[in-house]
Amino acid sequence: MKRRNFVLNSSLALGGLTMIPAGSASKYLFREKNFISNRPPLEKRTFVCEAVEKNLLDVKSAIADKEIAWMFENCYPNTLDTTVDYELINGRPDTFIITGDINAMWLRDSTAQVWPYTPLIVKDEKIKNLVLGLVNRQVKCVLTDPYANAFYKDLTKESEWKSDRPSPGPGVHERKFEVDSLCYVVRLSDRYYKLTSDKSVFDNDWDRAMRLIVKTLRTEQRKDGKSPYYFIRKTNAMIDAPLFGNGRPVKPTGLICSMFRPSDDATLFPYLIPSNIFALISLRQLSEIYSGVLKDSKFAAECASFADEVEGAIKKFGVSSHAGFGEIYAYEADGFGNQVFMDDANVPSLMSLAYLGAHRISDMIYINTRRFVLSESNPYYLKGQAAEGQASPHTGKERIWPMGIILRAMTSESTEEITHCLRMLKNTHNGSGFMHEAFNKDNPADFSRKWFAWANTLFGELIIKVHNEHREILEKQID
Repeated sequence: MKRRNFVLNSSLALGGLTMIPAGSASKYLFREKNFISNRPPLEKRTFVCEAVEKNLLDVKSAIADKEIAWMFENCYPNTLDTTVDYELINGRPDTFIITGDINAMWLRDSTAQVWPYTPLIVKDEKIKNLVLGLVNRQVKCVLTDPYANAFYKDLTKESEWKSDRPSPGPGVHERKFEVDSLCYVVRLSDRYYKLTSDKSVFDNDWDRAMRLIVKTLRTEQRKDGKSPYYFIRKTNAMIDAPLFGNGRPVKPTGLICSMFRPSDDATLFPYLIPSNIFALISLRQLSEIYSGVLKDSKFAAECASFADEVEGAIKKFGVSSHAGFGEIYAYEADGFGNQVFMDDANVPSLMSLAYLGAHRISDMIYINTRRFVLSESNPYYLKGQAAEGQASPHTGKERIWPMGIILRAMTSESTEEITHCLRMLKNTHNGSGFMHEAFNKDNPADFSRKWFAWANTLFGELIIKVHNEHREILEKQID
């Protein structure tokens, strides 16, 4: 067994950001000298794909750091290895994907979990059917309840959260309304079609689901001050329920209310800016599909007009000049002039806007916002003995999210910054070879969620991106 040092004190500066070099806080972690795969045996994997296995071997063979290579081997296929329930229902692919240690499927997580495999759709029929099956399953979920964020495979099953008010209907695990959940459904459908040109995905059920998504988002603009949605949970944690069940007051602006964040925490102010930016992307994608593929110019124009309205409202109510950073995005707003300046490590986040395609890395407002997010002006940017990175109110004031570190690397063009992020990820997995939800900034042995497939697969996506764009980083040992 050997010890490896963690990051400790600040001394290196990068673009105005403080970098933390390797230090001596090595008391928390031991590692095996020989890195043996932590993947389940072949016969116990929930989905096997030759294209993924080939890609894994190709990328792994180019990684000089044995530990990073081992982490990639464990993480990249984790969604396929452990979370997939694939079958044909009435001759159609159907894919149900659990989030990991919770036996339910989140619309957001399921899209994000398969996303790193989508480039292989054109090479492998199994991956193509897997993604098509997930689109079909997500359509069923949206038609079951467009306000729900998580579902069961059995759409007749009673919810574990049946004491919530209103009580979730059959098949619904949890009914927290998050704008991004609906956006992820559109994102996956758009991705599938653009890679396959398979128009069959846009069947009658898909059309009904998309129209319901747009109708729901329209309703949650709350232009008349009303919404049919509310959510009440018996809890002593204020993050588990919005104020009075339907959130704090908002002034109608054209923005869309999201009662919950991608973390499943209640919003402070209902206009969640990253999710509204995500929504305008999704509306433009729908407009393109309905115009170019389905030839429904009326609905296409409705989606485009809706996107324009949201974009104008974001610029007016979601952007402010912040001392020391210039013009940046707020995280949340209420339309009355109140705004929250922070970021949450989940996606969509302000950090992830370049990852989602809302901005180029070189866009000034994104540069300014990213500098803010990675500064001490962001109350949820933490520095500790083990690492520095984005946190989330979801896991308290002391825990950093590997997902935030991963997104920082994925939205950087600096080899020094990307290497710094990889070093921190290498030093904080607590010897497991997997990503976790969050870890204590001073002690990675104190972490939440052993099995969090989204974070694992996202790490795999990062390594593939680095391999494709900055291969020289992976050709060196990362110490």
